[in-house]
Amino acid sequence: MTSRAIAIRCLVEQASSKKPVDQIFASLLGQHPLPDDRDRQLAMALVYGVLRHRQELDAMLQGYSKTKLSKLNPLVLQALRIGLAQLLFMDRIPDSAAVNETVQALGRQPKWLKGFVNGVLRTMVRDIEGVRHRLANLPLENRLNHPRWLVDLWTEQFGIEVCHDICKANNALPPLSLRLNPHKVTRQNFLSQLDEMGITATPGIFADQSVLINDFHGRIDSLPGYDDGWFHVQDEAAQLIAAFFTDLPTGAYLDGCAGLGGKTILLDQVLPADASLATVEPHTDRLALLQENLDRCHCRAISLHTTTLEDFATNNPASFVGVLLDAPCSGLGVIRRQPDIRWNRSLDDLVKLAQGQLKLLHAAAELVCTGGVVVYVTCSLSALENEAVIASFLATHPSFTIMPPQLSGPAQVFISAEGFLCTLPSQGLDGFFAARLIKTNP
Repeated sequence: MTSRAIAIRCLVEQASSKKPVDQIFASLLGQHPLPDDRDRQLAMALVYGVLRHRQELDAMLQGYSKTKLSKLNPLVLQALRIGLAQLLFMDRIPDSAAVNETVQALGRQPKWLKGFVNGVLRTMVRDIEGVRHRLANLPLENRLNHPRWLVDLWTEQFGIEVCHDICKANNALPPLSLRLNPHKVTRQNFLSQLDEMGITATPGIFADQSVLINDFHGRIDSLPGYDDGWFHVQDEAAQLIAAFFTDLPTGAYLDGCAGLGGKTILLDQVLPADASLATVEPHTDRLALLQENLDRCHCRAISLHTTTLEDFATNNPASFVGVLLDAPCSGLGVIRRQPDIRWNRSLDDLVKLAQGQLKLLHAAAELVCTGGVVVYVTCSLSALENEAVIASFLATHPSFTIMPPQLSGPAQVFISAEGFLCTLPSQGLDGFFAARLIKTNP
C-alpha cells in the first residue's frame, strides 16, 4: 500500500468506527508497513489535514460533484478529500501528483469509480484559482471545521470570539512540546544541541523546563538525550501541573490514572527525593509502555498497580499526601494534536464521562490523609467535565476546599477567580483544566 492508500482507508475506518485515528493508523501500518519515514509522515499528514479541514473540503467538493457527498462511496469521498487537501494545503506536492497518485491509491476499484474521482479532481485543478477564491470566501461556519454542537458549547462557555479563536488554533499544526528533566540537562544545553543538529527550537513561555520545536517531522528518538531520559513529550499546559505539587511535603503520593506515564514522570521530577510514588492503571495493555517510559526517564522506584482506582481505594488506607487524578475525558482540549476528536465526540459523551469522573474523584478522596490534596485534571474544554464535576464533589465532601497553586511569571494568568487552572488552545497551549482540593478535616 502507498501513503495515500493507507490514508484513504484510515479515514474510511475512522468515519465508520469513531475509533481514535492514531490507533487505526498504527494498525494499518502493522498490516501494510511503509519502510520510509517520509512515506509514513505523508500518510499521517494527509489524514490529519483532512480531519482539520473537513468542512472546508466538503463545501468545495460539493460545488464540483454532481452527486451529493452523503451519497458517495466512502472510499470515493475520502479519496476526494485527500486529493483536494493536497491541492489546497500541501504546496510541495505538484497538482499532477496529487491527482494521479490519489486515483492510483484506490487500487482495484471499478473504472467508473476511479474515473469519477479523477474527473472531479482534474476539473478543480483546471479551475484552481476559482477554487481558492471560493475557499477564501466560504461562510464562517464552514471555515471553523468543528461540528455545530461543539461550536455552540464553546460559544456559550467562552463567547463567540474566543470560540472562533479556539477553532482556528485547533486547525493549525501545533509545535512539538517537550518537558526537560532538570536533573539531567539544562534547557540551554539542550537547545544548543538541537541547534547543532539544524533543528530550530525555542524555550517555552509558560513552563520553566519546556522546549518547543515547530515543523518537526523526524523521529522523537532521534533527538539528543532520548535514551538517557533528558525529556518526554508533554504540552506546556500539562507541565504546569508541577506547580500543584512542588510546595507539598514528603510522604506517599499516587498517580491514580497513570496512562502511559507522562504525568507520573513529571511527579517523579518535582516530588521530594525521599517521597514514595505509586501508580494505578487498570488497562493491562498500557503497562509495558508505562514501565518502558518510566525506565527510559530513570524514575525512582515506582510501584505499579494494575487495578481500578475504586478497588485500590477499597483496599488501601487514607495515607497519601497527594493524589493526582488525570481523569479520562473527552479530550476536547487537545483537538489541535488529535483532530479526529472533534468528529468522534457528542454532547451525550460529555454527560457520561462526567459521571465516571465524579466516581473517580470520590475514590481519590478516600485515599488522602488529613492535610493531603487531590489534584483533579482533564484535557477537556467542557464545563460539564470540569467546573460542574468539582461543584458536585464539593457539595458532598465538605471536608475538602479549593487550594489554588502558586504559578509564577506569565502562567499566573491561567488561574481563574475560583482558583482553577484553565488554559485554551487560543493561548498557545492545549486546553487544560485542573483543581487542587485539600482535605482540611478527617
